[in-house]
Amino acid sequence: MKAVLALVILYVGTFLVALAGYSKAQPQEKQDPAAPVQPAPSSSSVDPAKEGDIRALLELSGTGDILTDLAPKSGAQFTQRIENLMPDKDRAQKLSVAFTDRYKAHFDTDEMTRVIVRLYDKHFTADEIKQLLKFYGSPLGQKFAAEMPKLTQEAQTAGIGLSQQAARDAWQDLRQQNPDLAQAQRQEWRRQKQQ
Repeated sequence: MKAVLALVILYVGTFLVALAGYSKAQPQEKQDPAAPVQPAPSSSSVDPAKEGDIRALLELSGTGDILTDLAPKSGAQFTQRIENLMPDKDRAQKLSVAFTDRYKAHFDTDEMTRVIVRLYDKHFTADEIKQLLKFYGSPLGQKFAAEMPKLTQEAQTAGIGLSQQAARDAWQDLRQQNPDLAQAQRQEWRRQKQQ
């Protein structure tokens, strides 16, 4: 459950970052600076009793902890990028810290929680939420919540290894069947060495 929530959060975050990049590339309409900023939609369309149960489920399943850890983990890919781009490692480190601080300031955990509440409301009935609460309140549910991050990490590691091996095997097959591909690869390596 935590793994699924983490993936949902990461996908939503990635979508929002991509959307922000897309919207910057698009012509912007002029906005009246005196116009009030529209608040993000709340989860008020969710039945209050169901919303309370969903929020209790999010806490019981450890989703609150995931959201707390999300900002630093999501921002890590950008800090790594800064460190890779900057030749001055001390300056890169300072910029990475500044980016992380600003990222945390801009990441709205409360809004992310509202998004997740709406998603749960959309995909689960009130009765199903109550059943999930019972499950996560049980010893097995607590063990499941505790073990899922470990299981997910181990599965991801295994999946990456299998994926890399499949890619190497596929590349080898293509090179054997297409000698011109292998020759082009050797030429590219030589060109890179000369630069």
